[in-house]
Amino acid sequence: MTEPVRLAKRLAEMLPCSRSEAEQYIEGGFVAVDGVVVEEPQFRVQNQKIELSPDASLLALTPVTMLLHKPAGYEAGLGAADGKTPAAVQLLTAASQSAGDRSRIRLLKKHFSAAELATPLANAASGLVVFSQDWRVLRKLREDARVLEHEVVVEVAGEIKPGGLERLNRVDHGFTFRGALLPPTKVSWQSENRLRFALKGEVPGQLAFLCESVGLQVQAMKRLRVGRVPLSQLPPGQWRYLLPHERF
Repeated sequence: MTEPVRLAKRLAEMLPCSRSEAEQYIEGGFVAVDGVVVEEPQFRVQNQKIELSPDASLLALTPVTMLLHKPAGYEAGLGAADGKTPAAVQLLTAASQSAGDRSRIRLLKKHFSAAELATPLANAASGLVVFSQDWRVLRKLREDARVLEHEVVVEVAGEIKPGGLERLNRVDHGFTFRGALLPPTKVSWQSENRLRFALKGEVPGQLAFLCESVGLQVQAMKRLRVGRVPLSQLPPGQWRYLLPHERF
């Protein structure tokens, strides 16, 4: 019997290769211990059988983007004062991947640990939230946030003020939120208690403010689309990978 050692060290000795290369192989899901894939370089091994997949590659892993249907009540905000990871990240697990995911991307644990929240959403709201490792996607969603259109359905209570819907749709509506003039919105009734908003530069709290400004109280809201990417048939609490042809 040998003393337990890190899998990365044993693999580096076995191939041979550098320790960093061994870690890349392991995190890429190319290494099995007694027939079971292990993705943690620090995993301790003794005399187990270690195998490297014939498909193993040291090329940089392709960064992924994940679309999550966040249920109401999960925190998904940026820059939390306590420094904690948004609670919505807890929903990004192998078990919660949608059965309808058509990406054929090989799921890796590293996809979850390295993904960043790109589209914050109010805790009380549900709907589409985007997490990504891809710097191009993150830059697009963050730098273009003020011009990227979001579609949101809002359930409301109360009676709208006379001319309220018209004011919401006016280019010169005059609404300011957190000291900034809000961009124009497109608003229409979907039913007697449901409004559809198409707006650019959505920030948490903005829609509740707009509704209250015209006499309505928000009961629930759901983000259906970010840019050109829809929530579609993604069930609540589940996620899928962004498809290669999809663009925000």
